[in-house]
Amino acid sequence: MLLVTGGCGFIGSNFIHLMRAERPQTPILNLDALTYAGNLENLSALEGDAGLGFVRGDIADAPLVGQLFAEHPITAVVHFAAESHVDRSILGPGVFIETNVRGTQVLLDAARRAWASKPGRFVMVSTDEVYGSLGPTGRFTESTPLDPSSPYSASKAAADLVGQAYWRTFGLPVLITRCSNNYGPYQFPEKLIPLMIQRASQELRLPVYGDGQNIRDWLHVADHCRAVLAVLERGEPGRVYNIGGDNEVANIAIVRLILRALGKSESLIEFVADRPGHDRRYAMDATRMRTELGWAPQVDFARGIAETIAWYQANCAWWERIVSGDYRAYYERLYGGR
Repeated sequence: MLLVTGGCGFIGSNFIHLMRAERPQTPILNLDALTYAGNLENLSALEGDAGLGFVRGDIADAPLVGQLFAEHPITAVVHFAAESHVDRSILGPGVFIETNVRGTQVLLDAARRAWASKPGRFVMVSTDEVYGSLGPTGRFTESTPLDPSSPYSASKAAADLVGQAYWRTFGLPVLITRCSNNYGPYQFPEKLIPLMIQRASQELRLPVYGDGQNIRDWLHVADHCRAVLAVLERGEPGRVYNIGGDNEVANIAIVRLILRALGKSESLIEFVADRPGHDRRYAMDATRMRTELGWAPQVDFARGIAETIAWYQANCAWWERIVSGDYRAYYERLYGGR
């Protein structure tokens, strides 16, 4: 059985959809706390699937996690669950340390006890942000020193190091993936692409940090999920695998592309004060994924972004429910004074 943590979130739910399409016989247990970004609707198409179980719970709840390993024949873990938004980590770092560091340690401990006689495989899904800000040239490799800039990326870097320590100290078969910026369906509309699609659709102002020239390497979530599956099945324990889309685009270019696609005016763009510690550029060298595991991105960005915009237009009810209530209050707190 495969334990997926955070399977109701953006990347986790896309991964479960991929597993059901490509590994339909694999039983999956989805552990998700259903915090603000977790949404059971993301898996509604799989409702009634007898091979897909769901438990609502916190990965930092040691008794619960231990019980799951005791009661289910879990032989592999893909660990997506995390607090993942930089802006939220600036407003309140504590929950990021609790979930991303302590929660990861709880999972690792439970796996180590359960797999004492027959080790499984534990894939930790991390981020390029652990490397910090990149200069105008070059790319991050797996040997690039960790240099996180935000409480979020620091908590993920700490979790990565704990995972590596469990491999070196206890021999727990930990594999770490670090991906570039994802886009695609089911992404919570606090991240750049869905936020801009949602607000442009409603002809609301589009807040862009600083000068908008921060560069990200964009990777379609389907390509990311295929990479995680490759690492799960064929990766070497103790290794780190960078996953990138070879697609560097400035934030402001993404915003303008979305406005053109929706037929909206660039007058909606409003430059706002930059956030603290805003990394200027990320770019990933995914040579190891390509040469060792035979993976490469399959989704062309022009096609992928067009399909993503179309998905959010076709699923307005999905994001309209999200952007009301508590999320709206959060949005005003974040951007209202800028």
